[in-house]
Amino acid sequence: MLHLAVRMAGHRITALLAVACAVLGGAALITGTGVMAESGFRSQLPAGRLAGAEVVVSTEQSFDSGPDLPIALPERGTVPAKLVDELAQLPGVTAAVGDIGFPAALVDADGRVVPTQDPRTAGHGWSSTKLFVDAKVDGSAPAGTGEVALDSATAATAGVRVGDRVEVVATGRAAAAYRVTALVDAPDAGILFADPTAVRLSGRADGERAGTVDLVALRTEPGTEASVAAAAREKIKDTAKGTAKNTETSATAPADLIVSTGSERGDIASPGAGAARSLLILLASSLGGIIMLIIGFVMASALAVSIGGQRRDLALMRAVGATPKQIRRLAAGQASIIAAVAVVPGVGLGYLLAGQFRRMLVDRGVIPEALPLTFSPLPALATVLLLGLAVQVSARSAAWRTSRMPATEAVAESRSEPRTPSKMRARFGLLLIVAATTLSVVPLLSRTVLGATATSMAGIIGAIGLALAGPALVRGIGDAAGRRLRPGVSAPTWLAVSNIRGYALRLSGVVSALAMAVVFVLTYTLAQTTVMSATTQDTRIGTLAQQRLTAPGLGGLPAGTLTAVTKTSGVEAAAPVSDTTVIREYEQFGDPVVESGSAMILTPAASGVLDLDVRDGSLARLTGDTVAVSTEVARSPGSGLGSRITLVLGDGTRVSPKVVAVYDRALGFGPLALSHDLAAGHTTTGLDQSVLVRTDGSEAAQRALTALAAARPGLALEPTDTGSGGSLSDAPPEVWINLALIVVLLGYLLLSIANKLVATTAQRQGEIATLRLNGTTPRQILAMMRREAAVIGAAALTTGLLLSAIPLALLGIGFLDRPWPAGPVWLLPAVALTVICTAFITVELPTRQALRTAPAHALSARE
Repeated sequence: MLHLAVRMAGHRITALLAVACAVLGGAALITGTGVMAESGFRSQLPAGRLAGAEVVVSTEQSFDSGPDLPIALPERGTVPAKLVDELAQLPGVTAAVGDIGFPAALVDADGRVVPTQDPRTAGHGWSSTKLFVDAKVDGSAPAGTGEVALDSATAATAGVRVGDRVEVVATGRAAAAYRVTALVDAPDAGILFADPTAVRLSGRADGERAGTVDLVALRTEPGTEASVAAAAREKIKDTAKGTAKNTETSATAPADLIVSTGSERGDIASPGAGAARSLLILLASSLGGIIMLIIGFVMASALAVSIGGQRRDLALMRAVGATPKQIRRLAAGQASIIAAVAVVPGVGLGYLLAGQFRRMLVDRGVIPEALPLTFSPLPALATVLLLGLAVQVSARSAAWRTSRMPATEAVAESRSEPRTPSKMRARFGLLLIVAATTLSVVPLLSRTVLGATATSMAGIIGAIGLALAGPALVRGIGDAAGRRLRPGVSAPTWLAVSNIRGYALRLSGVVSALAMAVVFVLTYTLAQTTVMSATTQDTRIGTLAQQRLTAPGLGGLPAGTLTAVTKTSGVEAAAPVSDTTVIREYEQFGDPVVESGSAMILTPAASGVLDLDVRDGSLARLTGDTVAVSTEVARSPGSGLGSRITLVLGDGTRVSPKVVAVYDRALGFGPLALSHDLAAGHTTTGLDQSVLVRTDGSEAAQRALTALAAARPGLALEPTDTGSGGSLSDAPPEVWINLALIVVLLGYLLLSIANKLVATTAQRQGEIATLRLNGTTPRQILAMMRREAAVIGAAALTTGLLLSAIPLALLGIGFLDRPWPAGPVWLLPAVALTVICTAFITVELPTRQALRTAPAHALSARE
């Protein structure tokens, strides 16, 4: 049977080429997605400044959400400082360092802030130099409150040497003068103070974080890493018991302590960057479904064309005694041979595609440069298994009808299609279209990014329904067109209409494939741009302030900035606004649900600079342990006004704040807004990220704010309205990522569709030869094929637009209060031109090639 499958494949190269392209492209997409998913699970960040510590004790920087993936916690938690001395006594420990990171920045002689890798945690105590590997120190350790050491890269940028005096801004304090006592040549060494000075500057001497450090790093004797880690775990268990007793009556519960070794130290060194791994998993999982749908659709279509061209061969085999099972095995074996040849280069291309995708994510600032991809045979193995299964199922399904028919009936039908399209298939296709239309209603009920994804999914499901109901639809269109033909119609037109009526199955497969491309591009692209436009609209309408004051190079705004702004002439209102990450826990239908998302940090004065469209309560009550929630959150059980909800803050602390306001502009401002008091002590820097300023609109107020920013090193003043949101140039990184993926998938779709059209046309050589022997001229045949191509293009555009119209209209109503989406005006003409060109070129070229072959030769070759 295998030998026969190979022999038959050799005579159907054109048709099987479409299958090979579908498998190759599918293998590349699945492998690339698999590499991203595996990297999310297994890739590890480098240990960075913790490379010299074999064991690290810190808070858990991820939240275990049960059956779902762990959620990264980007804010640095705290560890009791008393653990430093206790862990230093463990057998095998040679040094124990309580590391502290806090905002610090060097100001050069011109009053400009010298850039550092992460100014939010650039400040450290001198004892952290024990963590470096082979660090070169030029000078001596800082001893007093007026001394500091710098990493050599920062010193070189500022032109500073040992003994020079510099100005440093630390934890929001005013710039102070320090004498440089040493230069440290080590990666990410930062700005190093004397340990007592670092404790004081970081706020660990008093306040919410008194008596804590960020982490405890342990250096161990050779070969004792495992035993020290085990002893450290026992020690922190005892500490956790004592902490639990002290917090039984507290409203907050601190995060658990963990012990990390080896590659686990990377996430502890950069907790914010560790969230990038979760992003890779989310991207891969969100793409996996749509990629598998498209690949399955394309592969099934390609195999249907390939096996459809062999119906006569299969029917003759049935006539000479082949069993239905043998026929299906033959079809599956032939497809598997082609898939085996195409999957190898496809897998290799997938690994290259994953590397390019990672570069794009890094360039857009979505993941850190330090996060590598993990390459292993697992994605390739998964690709082979998935595609092998898909090929087997698609090939056996395509050969099912021919294999089950009586031999005589199979031979009779091998030259034509079934006269009546399957009613069951048509009904199931219509059912899918109805289901897709129902799914389109989701954006009306949920004005969220998740609600917008239903639009894209509805379009794809509708396109699959069209592929199933297509033969009946095309047959109906052909019958209607045939009844309306005038008696004197031209021969090419009559032939084209007859082909539409007689080969509805063949034509509908091509139409549905092109329609899927139309639906995919329109729904995915316009869903992205509509959400972006709605988000920008919410932000623009809800932001009353005209100016935003930030200090990106300082890690946060210096103390006293808000007071200085409010005293500036022409300022009517000013309020600090920051953001963080929170995790919300609640029950739905009796099952626990965990959701993570961004949250603003606001004060009661926020109502003077922001209009969140508050529906219940008031932002003026955002004091103490309180929170404001969006209307979407408020719909959840136990999350309405006056309720207490369960949140996990960005550093892992569990809190139960009271809901004091419910607002409506969640797209622009996020689902939650924490009170400034609630977030205090639970962010990495402890500083405000920005101040929004509402002025009287006069030029004098603008000049006064500009002078204020210029007089203070590191401050940056910018307008709040920086773009209309209607242009792709304003798109955030995630939109560009989705659009890039749309382009890749569209390229795969169009290539597969083009190959399918070429194969379908090439299989009509016998039909074209018969027409020529009957007296039809080559010009008439070309005219007939062009009319068919016009019908294919017009039908694909019409059905694609109809399938997209309802989901996009409902998306526009739900997000923009109008029955059309937002997006580039050139998108629809570009899609129409692409579809028409694809239909005409892929029909025209094979037809011309067929016309170059003598009719007798074409018929003899077919037989």
